[in-house]
Amino acid sequence: MLDDGSDELINGLWPFMKRALVLFLPFWIYLVCWSAGLPLLLSAILSGLSLSGIIYFEKLNLKRKHKPE
Repeated sequence: MLDDGSDELINGLWPFMKRALVLFLPFWIYLVCWSAGLPLLLSAILSGLSLSGIIYFEKLNLKRKHKPE
């Protein structure tokens, strides 16, 4: 598989923790916007837009890891 030193952090638990943290990012953005007093519709739209950022970030990481040297 991929030979990445960060996979060894926390006895190999880091890749799973990273995926779980990224899954909850839109929810966190929604809660921050909501607690800041923004309307619920705007909070929901901003949290939904964060999904495209997550997908773009993951695509860049995959390209970087599978780039032939």
